[in-house]
Amino acid sequence: MSGMVSPVLVVPGLNGSGPSHWQTWVEALIGAQRVEQDDWTQPDIDVWSGRVEHAIVSQARPVWLVAHSFGCLASVVAARRVADRIAGALLVAPASPDRFGITARIPDTPLPFPTVLAASRNDPWMKFLSAAHWADRWGARLVDLGEAGHVNTESGHGAWPEGLELFRQLQASAPVMTGSLQD
Repeated sequence: MSGMVSPVLVVPGLNGSGPSHWQTWVEALIGAQRVEQDDWTQPDIDVWSGRVEHAIVSQARPVWLVAHSFGCLASVVAARRVADRIAGALLVAPASPDRFGITARIPDTPLPFPTVLAASRNDPWMKFLSAAHWADRWGARLVDLGEAGHVNTESGHGAWPEGLELFRQLQASAPVMTGSLQD
């Protein structure tokens, strides 16, 4: 068995994740790579999911996804095409696809890798019951964050040890993957 660790890709949402955002904190702490978008103010599901897919397939090993908001939607759309290259995903405070008119474009079947969906009860971007619905559709473990807003800088989520612990638990619960992927 190889001692190599699977890479972690951070997938921000609308407007990216600024220097005080928990995703930036996680990225620096564990050496994750950020999936960049050309325009963080224009959430285009085709463009964004294409970028996520490209970042996934450019890695030699299966990746872990740590996604937020619209980045969650881009991640699950990309996963439909490259699921075998994903070790697992932490989806935090996903944005409602209804807000972007793309609900029909979002997969509504179980994701074939371990997934945790962490949702807030007062998230302005997706109601908790909708998050529970998507968690059920995707076969994800739903984590109730209580009243945590949109789990971003504005709601006080800079350094977020609880989120990192959720990610560590997800990694620990996943089947061991060995070797590298072949193109």
